[in-house]
Amino acid sequence: MADGERVDGDEGVTNLSSRDESRTDELTRDEIFTMLSNRRRRWVLHYLKRTDEERVDLRTLVDSISAWEYDVPADELPWKKRKRVYTALRQSHLPKLADVGAIEYDQSRGVVELTDEAAELQMYLEYVPAQDIPWSHVYLGLTVVGTALTALAQYAIFPFVDLGGTALAAIFVAMFGVTAIAHASYAHRNRIGRGEPPR
Repeated sequence: MADGERVDGDEGVTNLSSRDESRTDELTRDEIFTMLSNRRRRWVLHYLKRTDEERVDLRTLVDSISAWEYDVPADELPWKKRKRVYTALRQSHLPKLADVGAIEYDQSRGVVELTDEAAELQMYLEYVPAQDIPWSHVYLGLTVVGTALTALAQYAIFPFVDLGGTALAAIFVAMFGVTAIAHASYAHRNRIGRGEPPR
């Protein structure tokens, strides 16, 4: 197969193996988003993150991803559908993930292993559902509320006439502390390897 040729399920993503070797090993955001734009590659990372096995056999990986893709148990899938996923992973997706350092892929042995560098991709796989407010807006809102409280206390406006500096600081710590805990919990639930496979 020619380098960069589209494979079924590749969604037209360019091959990252053509990156200039003289460049720094640090991935650009465009490269990360390009690499993660493919659902099967996200599924590979999801599976490797949640498994207890240090190394995973390619056929085991194919069975799980095929089942997710067709929403049918792997042993009930026609051979052609599993073969389609196997070919795409082996010839395209796994080499691309290995090229960016997210996995180690021994093609001759058919073995895949997650690397420490995969953690760099973590934040790019966290998502904000359509009905949710981005966390940056939440923190901005807290800043606005904190500024308003400070102004009300400074000018002794009722009911903040007797609100001292210590009480004001305690309110700020409580607001940002509770929000930070909620944010950490939210990020933990949506990270790679937890819950349902990322779509």
